Amino acid sequence: MKVLIINASVRGKRSYSRRLTDLFVENWKTKHPNDVFTYRETGIGHIPNINESWIAGAFKKPSDRTEESQKELQLSDELVKELKENDIYVIGTPMYNWSIPSGLKAYIDQVMRINETWKFRSGFPDGDYVGLLENKKVFILSSRGDTGYGENEKNGHMNFQTTYLKHILGIMGIKDITVISLDNEEFGGEIFEESKERIFKAIASIA
Repeated sequence: MKVLIINASVRGKRSYSRRLTDLFVENWKTKHPNDVFTYRETGIGHIPNINESWIAGAFKKPSDRTEESQKELQLSDELVKELKENDIYVIGTPMYNWSIPSGLKAYIDQVMRINETWKFRSGFPDGDYVGLLENKKVFILSSRGDTGYGENEKNGHMNFQTTYLKHILGIMGIKDITVISLDNEEFGGEIFEESKERIFKAIASIA
């Protein structure tokens, strides 16, 4: 299997979402020593925002694209190819202002490509989306300062982090999604230590 690790935190060693992906890799390698890992950085590394030329090129047939739009799509083509070639995606992301980091959003904009990762079933804008990434598995490893962001929990209505990721991945055809969230980071102390112990065990149990 090929495993793609996507890190989104703007922090380095102080990042808990990075600790989660590191723990995942350590655990996964023990159980699947022959699997191949690829790393994609969206937090510390720069993922450019899409622009007008990018949009114009993405919605044209490759044969109709200008040299400028082809150049704009170069990174996007690389990222889409990377998604297609890997079997498992591991997204390590903190919650920033109840959503995802801007670098991860820029990455998503780069890979949400019509007729590459999704399409309209009829070929026309009709709201009937068909995902083109098949037989993929995703682990979303999130870190959050507060708690209660799960479905039907007190802060669930403010969770534009994992709910958004699940929705956007679903449009691209990915339905096999596991979410593991480390909460209470801002509280620290015993409550956060309990949260870490629980989540670290959850990651270690992944086969």
